[in-house]
Amino acid sequence: QHYLSVNFSLEKLGAELNENDSRFYIAWDEQNPIGYLKVNFAQAQTDLKENHSLEIERIYVLNAYYGKKVGQLLCQRAVDVAAESGKSSVWLGVWENNARAIRFYEKNGFVAFGTHGFKLGDDEQTDVLMRKSILADGKSPSS
Repeated sequence: QHYLSVNFSLEKLGAELNENDSRFYIAWDEQNPIGYLKVNFAQAQTDLKENHSLEIERIYVLNAYYGKKVGQLLCQRAVDVAAESGKSSVWLGVWENNARAIRFYEKNGFVAFGTHGFKLGDDEQTDVLMRKSILADGKSPSS
């Protein structure tokens, strides 16, 4: 609850929406939003701040749409945006205990390359940092 109140307050979301180096993409089922993607460029990136890469900060999908390729489409959108922007890789951080998300990213060509700590309330947590290299056509080098 603390995480949600801090990270999704109207003030914080307003600041994120006004950040020039961040973009949001919404997945829709007819008139209903069912998921979203947030990507960061340059200094808006939360950790690495690499000019040659794009960060996926969030991919969230409603539980009812798990397994229906919504996350897959949002992930591919991030790769496409990176390729269109001339970036050579996409990276993200995923909580080390979120095995489902780690498997999802591995299936989508991401490889772990490190970790970083973060605070969730008073608890110290660890994210696995994952990266996918891309070519100008949006494909991974192994495709």
